[in-house]
Amino acid sequence: MGKERTIEIMDTTLRDGEQTSGVSFMPHEKLMIARALLQDLNVDRIEVASARVSEGEMEAVKNISRWASQNGKLDRIEVLGFVDETKSVDWIVESGCMCMNLLCKGSRKHCEGQLHKTLEEHVSDIRRTIDYAKSKDVSVNLYLEDWSNGMKDSPDYVFGLMDKLNEMPIERIMLPDTLGILNPIELSGFMSQMVERYPTCRFDFHAHNDYDLAISNVLAAVTVGCQGIHTSVNGLGERAGNAPLASVQAVLKDHLHVHTNIDESRLGEVSRLVESYSGIAIPPNKPITGESVFTQVAGVHADGDNKAGLYQNALLPERFGRKREYALGKNSGKANILRNLEELGLELSPEQTKRVTERIIELGDKKELVTQEDLPYIVSDVLKHGAPEEHVKLLSYVVTTAYGLKPLASVRLEVNGETYEESAKGDGQFDAFVRAIRHIYKNRLGRSFPWLTNYTVSIPPGGRTDALVQTVITWNWNDRVLRTRGLDADQTEAAIKSTIKMLNLLEDENKNN
Repeated sequence: MGKERTIEIMDTTLRDGEQTSGVSFMPHEKLMIARALLQDLNVDRIEVASARVSEGEMEAVKNISRWASQNGKLDRIEVLGFVDETKSVDWIVESGCMCMNLLCKGSRKHCEGQLHKTLEEHVSDIRRTIDYAKSKDVSVNLYLEDWSNGMKDSPDYVFGLMDKLNEMPIERIMLPDTLGILNPIELSGFMSQMVERYPTCRFDFHAHNDYDLAISNVLAAVTVGCQGIHTSVNGLGERAGNAPLASVQAVLKDHLHVHTNIDESRLGEVSRLVESYSGIAIPPNKPITGESVFTQVAGVHADGDNKAGLYQNALLPERFGRKREYALGKNSGKANILRNLEELGLELSPEQTKRVTERIIELGDKKELVTQEDLPYIVSDVLKHGAPEEHVKLLSYVVTTAYGLKPLASVRLEVNGETYEESAKGDGQFDAFVRAIRHIYKNRLGRSFPWLTNYTVSIPPGGRTDALVQTVITWNWNDRVLRTRGLDADQTEAAIKSTIKMLNLLEDENKNN
């Protein structure tokens, strides 16, 4: 069996990724990301800035170069430079970096339309810049900017330029689909021509995702002989962005069975780091790194996984430092509940599981998601704090509020089989509700009613603000303290449930005395 093929990964989060609209990394943030990429993920190379941009960029590259030099990684740091003979090279040398990614024109349209130069003149300028870089011991990789359009519209220009570049001391030729215009079929043909015509060159491919084809094009490029791929964390980059690092890693390993040096178990945490510093949120359905991509929602999926792993593929979440979850909501079945209970070490009877499932479905009808961290609170709410018999039932209620007016509550309550209705105003919605209940007990039943002494609202630890609110109410009843809890997606509803539980506790005591 032959030796496994290795693909080199160059990540450009700190250069092309920073060209995402609204993204600007502070120097210390760039250093933290650079360290994460090289030290945690073991990316082969990183492109950290463009030369001559700003003093802030200079400070950032100096910090990164200093750290990389101290840790034996300086040869993995690269800076984008321009065909300006000495200026970019001097900037890069001052920054402490020793590798330039030289940006040249890969299409006749760019060369003549932007530079107003002939191919020969551009080659002459490139040669002078590279010669100066070598005199300063700066190694050079070279971008053929707009290479994809060059291959479409002016292949004779591309090959004429490559014939000259092939004679120069260049480490890698980097082929960008600058405007994201290629599809995999075109890319395969163009890349094959490059590899076949220049077999001694090391080619990188730099994808853009304008047509959502970046990953497909990466697959095509590697299939026909490309040796290096450019990525960015979370797919950051100009316009629609670059090929996302996590997706590139998964596709190369699982579909092409090639080797990279990436430690994929750290992809999740580095993705979150870049999300935090960039301010660009990761979509929940983003492959590999999205919050929801390892969550099964349908109960039938959990059942299939329980029996034979029927709804799992090669993208096992443990590979990426994550775990599979089974969502709790209105689509949850018993299997979802059981998987979550099992992970928490909770055992319930079939009847208890049924009651918990019904409660989760009820909550799921109001909100999207109930987390596993919420589950113990739901179990406790349903089982421990649920009234064994419902002597008091809330049949219906309406709470209204309007600007400048006190809230009004109308309540219909069943107590021991009899129905009562009352209305009341209050200082808040819940206060109005309690006053209406108090009227029923005082005026209709001739009974006293406990006084509310404390009211706390919280989100269960680890829970989400859009899923559950926990309301704990302390009542004073004949110099005794009663404490009841309500759990719901709505704060007022949670408080009302807590109140009804309190009334049932009192009825239980009345029945037993």
